[in-house]
Amino acid sequence: MSRRAVAVVLVFPLLALLLVVSDSPYPSRPGPPRDAPRALVAMGDSTMSGEGAGNYEPGTNGENDNWCHRSRDASVWRTRVAGVGMAFNLACSGANSEQVGITDQVRNTEGSQARQLAEIARRYRVSVVVVAVGANDDPRFADVLGTCLRAWIERRADCSKSMADEWRARVDRMVPKVERALRDVRRVLQDVGYTPRSYTLVLQSYAAPVSPDLPLDLQNLAGCPLRTGDLDWVGERAVPELSAGLREAASAVDARFLDLADAGRGREACAGGKKPEEEWFTRLTVDFDGLRDEARARHALQESFHPNARGHEQFARCMTDFLATTARSAACRADDEGNLRAVTDRD
Repeated sequence: MSRRAVAVVLVFPLLALLLVVSDSPYPSRPGPPRDAPRALVAMGDSTMSGEGAGNYEPGTNGENDNWCHRSRDASVWRTRVAGVGMAFNLACSGANSEQVGITDQVRNTEGSQARQLAEIARRYRVSVVVVAVGANDDPRFADVLGTCLRAWIERRADCSKSMADEWRARVDRMVPKVERALRDVRRVLQDVGYTPRSYTLVLQSYAAPVSPDLPLDLQNLAGCPLRTGDLDWVGERAVPELSAGLREAASAVDARFLDLADAGRGREACAGGKKPEEEWFTRLTVDFDGLRDEARARHALQESFHPNARGHEQFARCMTDFLATTARSAACRADDEGNLRAVTDRD
């Protein structure tokens, strides 16, 4: 048989296959229009929603029991990405990994953030997804700070002494849950028609909100009522170990990772002493008006020890810096002028 005859024999079955595919009853996967605006989407918990920054979006400040506390000053609104003009904040205070992923769970009156992402991805070309989650899973970081607060009030031994032995185990149990949430993010984007290379997925960690470097006259209910040993443990062990676990989760799903563990060093709550305007985190914050309302009373301390608007501005500066590189990971550190920048292994 001649080469031309062989070619004809091979080509005709391929043409027939193409015709079958083109007439397939299954529709092609939907996706955003070619000219759809490019978008940045933030997902996760309080550190991403803007808890502590104030200026909350209507409907997320306790209305109808929605306490997501999405701030107009959250870092997502200040993060700049070349060619991206739209931003969406799906993060919700108190969210855990399950709520970020695909789930029927409802928290703060809201459902799956991944499903909300899918709706956005059909109408806009999602270029970047930034996630901050994990602290509300097994580590239950807010509860830990609450336990340490009670230890100070009751003049008990440092709460970290009883917490230290189990902390690493808590972080280890968290890791696969964060992995699952990130895989769900990739899954919904794939189902909408995205490829892994058509967008950037970033997992960011948490910054230590407190440190032992504070004036003694603020180590009380007027500022940061935590025992010195607990303040030290939070910054030197708890938050770094939490970041290490999150780095592991990011690596498992081939996501980029931004480490914020040391991002607030020297700018923690109460570190500014008589100059709180220099701090990037809220001190003990009590909603006294909320205490008068039974429905709001349990949220009266919710804003305590979270990044404030200045902190979110700095975190956004670092994220902007990071997204302008191709580095797989970086850490947020202050430059000579005191502003955060993304420091990669190459810097």
